Amino acid sequence: MPDFEYEKIAADRGFKYVCGVDEAGRGPLAGPVCAAAVILTPDTVIEGLDDSKKLSEKKREALFSVITEKALAYAVAYGTLDEIERLNILEATFLAMKRAVESLPVPADYALIDGNRVPRGLPVPCDTIVKGDAKSCSIAAASVLAKVSRDRLLSEYDREYPQYNFKKHKGYGTKEHIDLILKYGPCEIHRLSFLKNILGGKT
Repeated sequence: MPDFEYEKIAADRGFKYVCGVDEAGRGPLAGPVCAAAVILTPDTVIEGLDDSKKLSEKKREALFSVITEKALAYAVAYGTLDEIERLNILEATFLAMKRAVESLPVPADYALIDGNRVPRGLPVPCDTIVKGDAKSCSIAAASVLAKVSRDRLLSEYDREYPQYNFKKHKGYGTKEHIDLILKYGPCEIHRLSFLKNILGGKT
């Protein structure tokens, strides 16, 4: 289970407001990529907090409310569909992470980033942690906020584009989703650069 070891190491180095940063939605065929940044005080207790991928949708929704209530500060931001297509998914993810950190109502002075790549232009020093969402409470909290926020957005898109059943697969490349793309063609929120193999290069 995640703990505050990495946050305490940063605190011992003199940093006061350490945020965890994680993303959701790099792999899907549709929608933006989402990132969240969360600052938790080391005495914060959030029962059941873990890597969002290990949690049920119901548990993530419950934790979302607890995290947003107990966090010292949090922010959610997106890398847009246009940025994914124009730059690439990695750069769009970096932009989302940067925006999330910059949007914190309590400015962070250090960041713990899930993964092994430092987002370009991050306004604070940072450390990268592979599988950080399973190790750091702050990153785990960010993973839940990013995942729930993006899932909610895709459920909203489902009302606009009901033929694709976004509320079920959230834009990921399930067999059902691919079959529906082949049946109806891509819509305005599909990532055309991700569909070249599916559509035989005809995007």
